[in-house]
Amino acid sequence: MAGRVRAITLVGTPVLHQACRPVEEFDAALAELADDMFASMYAAKGVGLAGNQIGVDLRIFVYDCPDKEEVAHKGVVVNPVLELPALDERRLDDSDEGCLSVPGPYAKLARPDRATVHGFDLKGNPVTVEGTGLLARCLQHETDHLEGKVYIDRLSTRSRKKVLKEYERLRAEAAEAEAAEAEESAAPDGQ
Repeated sequence: MAGRVRAITLVGTPVLHQACRPVEEFDAALAELADDMFASMYAAKGVGLAGNQIGVDLRIFVYDCPDKEEVAHKGVVVNPVLELPALDERRLDDSDEGCLSVPGPYAKLARPDRATVHGFDLKGNPVTVEGTGLLARCLQHETDHLEGKVYIDRLSTRSRKKVLKEYERLRAEAAEAEAAEAEESAAPDGQ
């Protein structure tokens, strides 16, 4: 899998906050997009990535993460439809959740501990992915992205503000460090 690494779209970018269009063409361009998504996800050290997280307004996500039993799962789901357990069968997992589009902070977010996604593979064949543990969280998180939701949209106002404040602080620190490094490398030798 070659794929080129693309920049991750950050919270506040319009494409991240609107529902994505269904994929209609299952062609070489879609396969290339999936390769780019995997490359981008791995470069950012993520476990899942939705199309709009690299600025592409299409209903596709990739994943590579373990389930509750630590068994690794990897794949692509096109035009996913999320299915959750019935309310009376639902058990919530309130683990920490983060996002490549809100890099840095994590927050506790209760989600069902099991999830199923129905969709298609890159050739247009039907696929079903059932997940527990981190995989269940990933399936829900990535499907949310394709609906224009970021995980912080599911947090309480207080928690969301806390995450965004931490995110802004980390971005400011990174910008300062970058500026200092650029200034240092621009200085003539001996100074």
